[in-house]
Amino acid sequence: MSDQDGARPNGLGEDTADGRLAALLVRAVRAVGAVRAAGALLVRTWRRATAVVTVLGWSVLASAALALATGYLLGWTELVVLGWAGLALVLASFGFLVGRTAYQIRLRVPVDRVVVGERVPGELIVRNPSGRRLPGVGVEVPVGLGLAEFAMPGLARGAHFEDVFIVPTMRRGIIPIGPVRTVRADPVGLVRRELVWAERVDLFVHPRTLPIPSMSTGFIRDLEGNPTRDLTNLDMSFHALREYVPGDERRSIHWKSTAKTGRLMVRQYEESRRSHLLVALSLAADDYADDEEFELAVSVAGSLGVRAIRDARTVSVVTSAVAPGAVRHSAPGRAPGQGQHRPGRSDRNRRRPAAERLSTLTTTRLLDDLCRVDRTKDALPLGALAQSAADAVAGISVAFLVYGSTVSLAELRAAATHFPGGVEVVAVVCATASVPGLRRVAELSVLTIGFLEDLQHSLARGVDA
Repeated sequence: MSDQDGARPNGLGEDTADGRLAALLVRAVRAVGAVRAAGALLVRTWRRATAVVTVLGWSVLASAALALATGYLLGWTELVVLGWAGLALVLASFGFLVGRTAYQIRLRVPVDRVVVGERVPGELIVRNPSGRRLPGVGVEVPVGLGLAEFAMPGLARGAHFEDVFIVPTMRRGIIPIGPVRTVRADPVGLVRRELVWAERVDLFVHPRTLPIPSMSTGFIRDLEGNPTRDLTNLDMSFHALREYVPGDERRSIHWKSTAKTGRLMVRQYEESRRSHLLVALSLAADDYADDEEFELAVSVAGSLGVRAIRDARTVSVVTSAVAPGAVRHSAPGRAPGQGQHRPGRSDRNRRRPAAERLSTLTTTRLLDDLCRVDRTKDALPLGALAQSAADAVAGISVAFLVYGSTVSLAELRAAATHFPGGVEVVAVVCATASVPGLRRVAELSVLTIGFLEDLQHSLARGVDA
C-alpha cells in the first residue's frame, strides 16, 4: 500500500515534465513559423521595394551610403549631412507610390490593316469606376519602337480621360501597339512603378499595290484556254478517236463509231492550257542594291498576286527560304556554343525547300504575309528560288521572277532554264528611278521598272507586242 502511494508522486512528476517539454516544442515550432513568415514578408517587401527603384535611385542610395561611411570614418560633417539627405530623399520618393489605382483603360485602333504611308489614329480612354478620386498618373503606349506618353490628370468619381495619338506607317511591316501601362514616379525619377492594363494590338502595314486592270495582264489572257499538244480523255478541244483500253471512262465512248467498226471507240481531246500564275519574290540581300529596290519588288509581287486573286485565277506566290545550314547570329550575351546547331539538325536543313509559299486564299492573307517578309543575306539567290519553285509548283503557265538590279543577265537566264518548256517566264527588274523598258532575251521577257506605276505600262506594252 505504501509502495503504491509512493509511486504516484513520481508518475505525476513525469507527466508534468512531459507536458512542459511538449509546450516548449510547440512554442519553438510556432516561433520558427513566425520567423519564417516574417522572413518571407521581408523578402516580398524587399523585392517589391527594389523592383520600383530606378538606376538613378540606386545611384543615389550608393552615393548616400558611401558619403555616410566616409563622413563617420573621417569625421566630415558635410558628408554625413549629405548622406542622410540622400537617404531621406529616397525614402520620401516612395510616398509618391502610396495608394491603389483602379482605372479602366481601353486602347482602340479603328483599323488593323492599312497601306504604307497612311496615318492611323489611335484612341486612349481611361475611366474611374471607383467611388473616390484617383490621382493623376503618366500613361505610356508603346508604338513599334516609339512611345506615346500622356500626362493624365486626377480623375473624379465616374470621370474619364480621352486622348488621340497618331501611328506613323512609313515602312511596311507589323507595328505592335501597346500594351498600355500606367506609370507612377517621383519628380526626381528615383522610383517608378508600372502597371500593364490593355492588351497589345498588331497593326498590319501592307505594301503599296497597283490596281492592274485585267486586260493589262496579257501574258495570262493569251494563254487561257489555248489547246496544247498534250492529249487527254476529257476536255474541250476534240482531237481524234482511238480504240478503247481498260481503264477508259464509259462516258468517253463514241457509240456511233463503235457501231460502225464493231469495236469500242473512245474520244480523245487536246488538253487545254489553263493559266497558273507563279510569282517568285527573291529575298536574297545580294539581289538588291538597297532597301528601296526591295520594297518596290514587294509591291510588284503584291500587285500581281492581288490582281490574279481578284480575277479568280490560280496563283502561287513564293519567296526565298533561308539557305540550308545557315547559322543565325547569336543573341548578345549568349555563351559560346549556344548558337550552334545540334547534331543531326544540318541534315534537316539540307532537306528544307528553297522556296516558301505565301497564302493566296484571299488578298488580305497575301498582303498580311508580305508584311512579314524581309531581305536577308541567308536567303538563297534567284537561281535556287526558281529551281525550287519549278519543282514545287505544278502546271505553271506564267512565271514572274521579281528581283533587284544587281542580278546579272547570265544569272537570270540560268534561273529561267529551271522552268519546263512552254512556260512563259517574265523577269521584273526593280531598279529605283530607272527608265522603264521591255525587251526579249531569247524566250525570256525582261521588264525593267523604276516606279510601281511603270508596271502597268510595261504589261500593257507586252500585250501590244
